Amino acid sequence: MERSRLMFGLAFTILLTIVTTPSHCKYHSKTVPVDRLKEKVTQLHFYLFDILSGTKPSAVEIARPNVTTDKSATPFGSLYAFDDHLREGPETNSSIVGNAKGLYLSASQDPANFTIVMYADFGFTTGKFKGSSFGVFSRNPVAESPEREVAVVGGRGKFRLARGFARVKTHYFNATNGDAILEYKATIIHH
Repeated sequence: MERSRLMFGLAFTILLTIVTTPSHCKYHSKTVPVDRLKEKVTQLHFYLFDILSGTKPSAVEIARPNVTTDKSATPFGSLYAFDDHLREGPETNSSIVGNAKGLYLSASQDPANFTIVMYADFGFTTGKFKGSSFGVFSRNPVAESPEREVAVVGGRGKFRLARGFARVKTHYFNATNGDAILEYKATIIHH
C-alpha cells in the first residue's frame, strides 16, 4: 500500500512538473480586424498570345496519351506548358505588358466541346503592376461560347489576396495549328 502511494505521489509530481514547465516556441499569430484591410477592385484588359506553331512557340506539348485517335492540334489528354506574351492589343506589334506562365490540359473527350483546365500565373512587367501577378486555376470551356469565364484564385505583389474572375474571348483561333489570341477582361479584388 505504501509503495503504491509512493508511486502515485511520484507520478503526480512528474505530471505537475510537465504541466507547469513553460514551453518556448517560435510560432506566433496575430489577428488583424477585417476593417483594417482595404479592398480594391482592379479591372485589367489585355490580350494573350498562345502560339503552338513556328520555330519558337510560346506553348509546347509536354505529354500526349498514346490511346487517343483525335487528330486535332490539342487532343484529349494532352498537357501543355506555356510562356505566353500579354499585349495591350490584338496586333502582334502591340506593346508587351507581361506574360502568362503555366500549364493547360486538354480535358474534353468530345472535340466539338473543346475544354481545357488551366493553371496560369499572369505576371506584369510594365506599368503600375510591374512585378505583380494574379493566378487562375479554372476550367476554360473554349467551345462553349465566344466569351467564357475563368476564376482568379490568388496573387502576389499588388494583387496579394486576389480573388475574382476574368472574361475570356477568343479573338483569333487557328484550328489547324492551335495558335490563338485571347482577349482577357479581368476583375480582381485584392488588398
